[in-house]
Amino acid sequence: MELKEVIFTDNLPCIDLHGFDKDTARIKVLEFINDNIILKNEIVCIVHGIGNGILKNEVHNILKRNKNVLEYKLFYNNVGCTIVKIKL
Repeated sequence: MELKEVIFTDNLPCIDLHGFDKDTARIKVLEFINDNIILKNEIVCIVHGIGNGILKNEVHNILKRNKNVLEYKLFYNNVGCTIVKIKL
C-alpha cells in the first residue's frame, strides 16, 4: 500500500502525542516505530497536532533520520497527523 492510497486513519495503528514535550515525544515515536516493525504494520499514523508546529517538526526530524522509515507525509484530511510507511 502507498501513502497516497490512505483515505482513513481510523484503521491504522496510531499514537497521540498531545501533551508531550519534544524529548518524551522522541522516545515515544521511536518505541512506536519499533513496536510496529515487530507487529508487521507497514503504515502507521502519528498525531502531533497543529499548534506552533514544535511537535510536528520534531516528529519529521525523527522520521527523516530513521532508517526504518521509507516515507512519511502529512495526512491530507488532517494536517495534525503524519502517516508513515515503515520498512518491514
